[in-house]
Amino acid sequence: MTDANDGRTTTSTGSTATAGDAETAREALVAVRDEIAKVIVGQDGVVTGLVTALLVRGHVLLEGVPGVAKTLLVTTLAHSLDLRATRVQFTPDLMPSDVTGQTILEPGGGGFRFREGPVFTNLLLADEVNRTPPRTQAALLEAMQERQVSIDGTTHALPEPFLVVATQNPVEHEGTYPLPEAQLDRFLFKLLVPYPTREQERTIITRQHAGLDATDPQVAGVRAVAGAPELAAARAAVQTIQVGEEVRDYLVDIVRATRESPSVELGVSPRGATMLLHASKAWAWLAGRSFVTPDEVKAVAKPTLRHRLHLRPELELEGADADGVLDGILAAVPVPR
Repeated sequence: MTDANDGRTTTSTGSTATAGDAETAREALVAVRDEIAKVIVGQDGVVTGLVTALLVRGHVLLEGVPGVAKTLLVTTLAHSLDLRATRVQFTPDLMPSDVTGQTILEPGGGGFRFREGPVFTNLLLADEVNRTPPRTQAALLEAMQERQVSIDGTTHALPEPFLVVATQNPVEHEGTYPLPEAQLDRFLFKLLVPYPTREQERTIITRQHAGLDATDPQVAGVRAVAGAPELAAARAAVQTIQVGEEVRDYLVDIVRATRESPSVELGVSPRGATMLLHASKAWAWLAGRSFVTPDEVKAVAKPTLRHRLHLRPELELEGADADGVLDGILAAVPVPR
């Protein structure tokens, strides 16, 4: 609620933020996208999706062929937000303790000590997450959902903010372990990283020819333009975004239509519906609106829902995909005025 006397907004968590704080935070988050553009050409939707995930404490699955700058995109995001980032290359021999950490015995009778794993960071890049066995993939589940890890009966809280960005290659499947539905459902978004357009690729080549070192965002001139305080203010502001009853009904109708579609074997869960709600609010806030319209719901529907649909096997064999099914559902569900 908002007090008209002092312009302060009270969130559901009891914290307060002024309208000025919120506007400053929005400007900072928009500036993050500008900083990333110094290194990454195009991919505006993917960049906005990553920022949106940070705003609602969600996690992101990036899917794209090798060489489209998935890893560079994440490291550049971390530089522009002044956050600590850690990259883990997921391989078939990676153990759960290689991700979460382990209890070790100190030499010289010093007793046992917990040694933190790479998951203790602000932004964890899980590179090629589908190349590691299910046991190690599952090590991320508690971290993603509970923002903590449990080792030898002791719970260790993760830093805040905490975001997992996992990547996978959609083409090469040999030697991979597809993520199970339970883990896919923990990701807010599945973002597709496409090839650049011809003009974008010309820009990439021109920058490289001019000597741009795209492997190091700091050398490329990327500055930290936002940090934890701005992110906290932004998250508080997102919670105040209004969602009218008609838009909430529209959102529910979309989700329920995925369960009733003859093309779908397993539709979107209630968790997916709440994720769609939060993503729509963050998208509206980034656009400078104080309320959600059906346009925001449509904008985030496919990245929020595509990985939560399990199509019928015969349709997958015929080349159908989740995006095509969602396009049909979005066209069929009546849009509120």
